[in-house]
Amino acid sequence: MNGDDRILVDRFCEMLAAEAGAARNTLLAYRNDLAAAAERVGRLGEASGDELGQLGAAWAELSPATVARRSAALRRFYGFLHEEGLRTDDPSGALPRPNTERPLPRILEPHEVDAMFQAAEDRAVSGQPTALRNLALIELLYGSGLRATELVSLPRAALRPGQPFLILRGKGAKERLVPISERAHAAVAAWLPHVPAKTSFLFPGGKAHLSRVRLFQIVRAMAADAGIAPERVSPHVLRHAFATHLLAGGADLRALQALLGHADIATTQIYTHVDSARLVELVNRAHPLATDRRRA
Repeated sequence: MNGDDRILVDRFCEMLAAEAGAARNTLLAYRNDLAAAAERVGRLGEASGDELGQLGAAWAELSPATVARRSAALRRFYGFLHEEGLRTDDPSGALPRPNTERPLPRILEPHEVDAMFQAAEDRAVSGQPTALRNLALIELLYGSGLRATELVSLPRAALRPGQPFLILRGKGAKERLVPISERAHAAVAAWLPHVPAKTSFLFPGGKAHLSRVRLFQIVRAMAADAGIAPERVSPHVLRHAFATHLLAGGADLRALQALLGHADIATTQIYTHVDSARLVELVNRAHPLATDRRRA
């Protein structure tokens, strides 16, 4: 892998660690898969759709699971490059798509989210700027289902008094309406007086806005503060919780697709499988026939 590709892969892995809480071994697997692809196509960051399309033949002897994993790594990599403006196109549509089951996303139970909010609110009572900022962050992550990148890059004046939504530019430069609760408005209003006047971001950090890595660290620290294992929580897990809890509460799948900013409803449908899995677990745990109580 050449030097330019290594820089791009480093930035990509930083995003994975920040947004999805990817572990060291997961990041190493991504690096290995991207390096293997680079051996076939040459300059990975500049590969065309035609070049990626040839990988299917090169991977013909690999198992469907391996092909799916490598394709997923590349799709995520090129999606990241496109989203960050490092490429004007996304050539990953040419990659092979073996028929494999998609894993269910990690989620938190409602009472666990409540515990995180309670801990954050208890700290915010002190009026300390960091505590006020953290409460605003979690209100927007879970209350509005924002992606980590969308959240940290919010402009200072993104939320307007009396306006129950904001217009957000998400993946693929597509705009969508995002609901903002009264709680989130109140949390942001309490935080705003502590935002330096010279910054244009709602959540400043360093020379620009708060980084995704720092957001990830903050969310994990908030989980630990609430008595939840930090490795179970990330900004993306809170986004998953937003979607799953809305669906369990009766939200329409199309409405959820719009709220999450998914281009394809098939992406949103994964949450119907999560809800079904939870129902099956409930039946297996609580139904009388799942116990010995009815046996003679």
